[in-house]
Amino acid sequence: MQRYFLTNNERNGDKIHMLGEDYHHIIRVLRMVPGDKFSVVDTEGRVAICEIIEIHPEYVEATILYEIEEKRELPIKVTIGSGLLKGDKFDIVIQKGTELGAYSFFPFSSDRVVVKLDQKKKEKRVERWQKIAKEAAEQSERNIIPIVETPCSFKELIKHSEKFDTKIVAYEEQGRENDTKNFPTCLQKLSDGDSLLMLFGPEGGFSEEEISILQSNGFILCGLGPRILRAETAPLYALASISFYFELLR
Repeated sequence: MQRYFLTNNERNGDKIHMLGEDYHHIIRVLRMVPGDKFSVVDTEGRVAICEIIEIHPEYVEATILYEIEEKRELPIKVTIGSGLLKGDKFDIVIQKGTELGAYSFFPFSSDRVVVKLDQKKKEKRVERWQKIAKEAAEQSERNIIPIVETPCSFKELIKHSEKFDTKIVAYEEQGRENDTKNFPTCLQKLSDGDSLLMLFGPEGGFSEEEISILQSNGFILCGLGPRILRAETAPLYALASISFYFELLR
């Protein structure tokens, strides 16, 4: 069943007006008609099943039939911090990362980042990335839309990291040294509701100086298996592993 988030729509009691892009998606893409049903998630994460009553020129009027309880979110809040990637690679990280349960995304610049963004470009990128996250959250029937933060500097990233319960950096040298313990050990120490920041470097990885700074600020170096993963693959591997550990093994 198609899902929509009510961030840009109006709710009045049991009645809902679907506006903007959601309206066009319902009418132009899915070609729904009165009597068709879809699910919505309000700003507090509550899920409800709705039925279309009437289609107006600028909005779809629907009524809430009933609310349902769902558990679609990871028990821990995982933020993916990634060095800015070339092309559409970060688009893929956001789309697939949202499907895999990421709570938020934090792009940053670092020594080996090639991509350079001025403020205007940052705003446009974040707008596009947030739209990708919304669409992926709807497709995967999430209860929230992950937040995509504005790209920041490496120094700002370090400051931002202070609020997390656990901080991990995926480092290829740990994989080359056959580190198989640090990542699962970190997961074992996490409890439901805890926050986890996982950092991934750009295509060229982190510099030795950056790794030293991360370690001095409480980050744990972790390998992600014996193979060296691409910058856009590593976050997805980590999220899949976290989902397996916290959701399938329990």
